[in-house]
Amino acid sequence: MATKFWFRPHLLQLEYQHNTLGVTLTEASHGNDVLIQEEETEAESATTEESNSEESSTETEQNCHFHAGVEHCVGAGESEESSTTSCGIKARDYDIPLRIGTLFVVLVTSSIGVFAPILLMKLPFASINGVVSTVIKQFGTGIIIATGFIHLYTHANLMFTNECLGELEYEATTSAVVVAGIFIAFLLEYIGHRIIVARNSKNTPTETASSESESQQTQQKGQHDHSPDQQQQCTLAGLGHTHGSLDLTGPNSKFSVMVMEAGILFHSILIGLTLVVAGDSFYKTLLVVIVFHQFFEGLALGARIAVLPGAIFPSKASMAAAFALITPIGMAIGLGVLHTFNGNSRGTLIALGTLDALSAGILVWVGVVDMWARDWVIDGGEMLDAKLGKVLTGGISLISGLVLMGLLGKWA
Repeated sequence: MATKFWFRPHLLQLEYQHNTLGVTLTEASHGNDVLIQEEETEAESATTEESNSEESSTETEQNCHFHAGVEHCVGAGESEESSTTSCGIKARDYDIPLRIGTLFVVLVTSSIGVFAPILLMKLPFASINGVVSTVIKQFGTGIIIATGFIHLYTHANLMFTNECLGELEYEATTSAVVVAGIFIAFLLEYIGHRIIVARNSKNTPTETASSESESQQTQQKGQHDHSPDQQQQCTLAGLGHTHGSLDLTGPNSKFSVMVMEAGILFHSILIGLTLVVAGDSFYKTLLVVIVFHQFFEGLALGARIAVLPGAIFPSKASMAAAFALITPIGMAIGLGVLHTFNGNSRGTLIALGTLDALSAGILVWVGVVDMWARDWVIDGGEMLDAKLGKVLTGGISLISGLVLMGLLGKWA
């Protein structure tokens, strides 16, 4: 803004004029009027405008990202530590029709992931069937382990360290809850194992009473020597007898798979909820990540369901359907609380953090013990004495599952 002063002995006149000629001093042609013109140069004006624009953008721009579905924003140029966290409900844009449509996308993707291994295991060619089984099972093992450590453990820790929750007196809260999840999974399997063994031992005397005399005759003929390993094999085989009981000491027992599915279902419903309540600015990106996440996790679960004994219907189909439906159910719940959900409230943070940590512990137990160790290092595991080709195929599949699910952990 240029200022132009006309100075007269008897009159002071001010004029304001926009100009870009700099500062000038001239004498008017009439009387003793003197013109004093002072203004900013073009360069100074441009610098001032740039400074003002930077200040305004700094005030309005924010960098927002999501931690386990909970939005966190920091101002431009601020760090996580220096930013001020808002713990209230944030006003976001929600495309409701888009969310309803993508609910069915997640349903279809989850269904394909979990039912595909079950159907592929029915291939008529034994060699192809064996390769497919190895690839999917070991890939699924990597998926489950990476989900437990990289996704759920990390998400739970982010919840418990959220500033809106306040400082916890016990810093290892996340790890403690994860350990509790591991212990719960162990306890369920142990109790289930004891129940099945006790039930089987009650049936054994009845089943063997009719052949007692034959056994005595056989022993008299010198055929009574059995090694402890042979006796153990007979006992374990008895658990899978025709009465329908399953071998709970094996990695593919129905009870172990049910424990695994419980851990998956707990966090899958949270995935659906937190996906829907994410704002439109991040929804599409998060949706793509969740679709791949659910597909891979469905493969992992479906691979273990597929090798269980029995027909597909109704038992296997119902287990697979539960996984396919749980995330869309979570999304439907999210639609119901869309405008009232506050991911930064204390109650929400504690609930989400606890469920994520418990699910992490369950999946860590199932993934490391029931799947990884029992396939590779425990006696009787299919990979322990496998040929080199099968070992390489299984190893590459295992690493692929770890890497792919670990990569998805960057966004969800």
